[in-house]
Amino acid sequence: MNRISSQLASQLSFVSLDGRRRPEPPALVVVAHGSRDPRALSTVRTLLDRVRELRPGLPVHLGHIELNEPLLPDTLASLGTGEAVLVPLLLSRGYHVKRDIPEMAAKTQVRARVAAPLGPHPLLVETLYARLVEAGWRTRMDEATRRVSAVVLAAAGSRDPASKVDTGRTAQLLAERLGVPVVPAYATTAAPTVPSAIHALTARGRHRIAVASYFTAPGRFATESAEAAPWIASAPLGTHAAMARLVLHRYDQAIATPATTTPELASA
Repeated sequence: MNRISSQLASQLSFVSLDGRRRPEPPALVVVAHGSRDPRALSTVRTLLDRVRELRPGLPVHLGHIELNEPLLPDTLASLGTGEAVLVPLLLSRGYHVKRDIPEMAAKTQVRARVAAPLGPHPLLVETLYARLVEAGWRTRMDEATRRVSAVVLAAAGSRDPASKVDTGRTAQLLAERLGVPVVPAYATTAAPTVPSAIHALTARGRHRIAVASYFTAPGRFATESAEAAPWIASAPLGTHAAMARLVLHRYDQAIATPATTTPELASA
């Protein structure tokens, strides 16, 4: 019954008050990186289902940069000459957002624009906080406990300095939410590494250290980062409801602003 109601609402959404059919909205193409871990693809597909539930009638597609099918060029080819908004399922600016995705889109006939990456944004902080609480982080903490507590924000890493700026901003927002230091660290490419960030915090007297998994889905980097945690480690961002809302926010944001091939930092 709920599915029938959703389908009816979807059909009616394309009909204006005077009875004429409205043009269909641009397709939403969620662009995931791709992973050899099968849990990643399952997670992304479930997230897309949540996006569809929030916006019935919106065409939602999946494309990968590498490693998994469907690959982004194949997804875009299936859309012909239609219009699409590509939302990177990535957490900061970097080479994939600035170069790979726009170049793949330019080789197709799709009228595409690339949205900003998911981060930084308060909805990501909401998700990170929820995952930490699920892992055992106390929502209330006395001052003595707060003085010895800290979080390492474990991210993938990038050679692009803008990526570190974005991750640092997320760490700042999470620190404001938690009331303890949050240090960004990286599983690859950038410094500091997760173990070195933990060591530095321990040297400062912070022995109650949690690792916040700043990854969209399970995979090798998330697993290795969690294994380094001296106390608790949160699960990846995954299919949290705030993630689906954020994907749609980036889609709406891209439609409301002039198209650009190099998404700029957007935190609103």
